[in-house]
Amino acid sequence: MDRFEEMRVFVRIAERQSFTQASDDLQIPRATVTNLLKRMEQRLGTRLLERTTRTVRLTHDGEAYYRRCVRLIADLEEAEASFSNTAPKGLLRANLQGTLARHFVVPALPAFLAQFPQIELQLGEDDRLVDLVREGVDCVLRAGSLQDSSMVGRRVAELEQVTVASPEYLARYGEPADLAALSTHRAVNYLSSATGKAVPLEFAVDGRLSAMNLAAVVSVSGTDLYTGAAVAGLGMVQVPRYRVAEELKAGRLKTILQDFPPPPMPVSVLYPQSRQLSSRVRVFANWLRDILEAADTSAAR
Repeated sequence: MDRFEEMRVFVRIAERQSFTQASDDLQIPRATVTNLLKRMEQRLGTRLLERTTRTVRLTHDGEAYYRRCVRLIADLEEAEASFSNTAPKGLLRANLQGTLARHFVVPALPAFLAQFPQIELQLGEDDRLVDLVREGVDCVLRAGSLQDSSMVGRRVAELEQVTVASPEYLARYGEPADLAALSTHRAVNYLSSATGKAVPLEFAVDGRLSAMNLAAVVSVSGTDLYTGAAVAGLGMVQVPRYRVAEELKAGRLKTILQDFPPPPMPVSVLYPQSRQLSSRVRVFANWLRDILEAADTSAAR
């Protein structure tokens, strides 16, 4: 095994904090991974990892060596890609926001895999914040404004949002004509996975955004629950139009306050700041951008 391959194995052990998980990721016997690390430490004359029965952590020297390995591997991959027409290949682990995945991504996956047959996809579904390095994930697709400074984001779409409520709710509380009327209304609170606090409703008023927290008797932390609570008449919600297209068509929800629309919801692909964007992640991110741009979002949402 050459030095760069050794570095890749060391980086994976450090990021996964596990010899076993690194072995599984790289499809290399665990004994090979263990022996390789021992040889590296002997050659370098320093201990790179502190190992106990439960944890694997970088030493001070290991942290410094890890940072250099990441840069060297990224430079090598970039150099090879610039002088080669080789198609991207290998395992790509992506974590996708569920409704985006089901509506836009999964139906188009056959075309992506036909275009890049040497890429093997491993997909997870989540709305929560994911520790990409610790969990061995290459990139995530998320909706909303994200503040994690350890991540690099590529904006791939902006989705039109609407404010909606059920006919039963509007019959009970009346349909608001303006924002002043909201003082007697209720919302379904959506709890941020980052802060645990309710995300305020936002309305465009004369070119500016007005954020409002309405009274609520129900708070949720999942997109299906959020829509379901609105359909059940528990309060108004703000969602991308595509997510409630069927409910609007069937009359289970109604768009309100159309003169004061919420801002578009950004959709981004994120990956760790410490990593160079690999060719696999690059083509996947570009493909996500293309399918979201091509989607007839005004009609399908």
